[in-house]
Amino acid sequence: MNREEMNWLLQTIKDAKNAEGFVLAQYERARISYQVMADVARERGWINRLANRFSTPQYATTALPIGIAC
Repeated sequence: MNREEMNWLLQTIKDAKNAEGFVLAQYERARISYQVMADVARERGWINRLANRFSTPQYATTALPIGIAC
């Protein structure tokens, strides 16, 4: 699934928390790449850029727990 497809699907989810959970679940199940997850999160304002300034795929774990806005 690419970024455009993900954004299209997310248009149907009204609640931001559910949308976040959906994106993380897709990443955890290897349906989207880390880059797609990060791009979607940035576009939707879920990432705190200062908290993630050293977060790159080589240092990433399974999610972006620091960067997802509460």
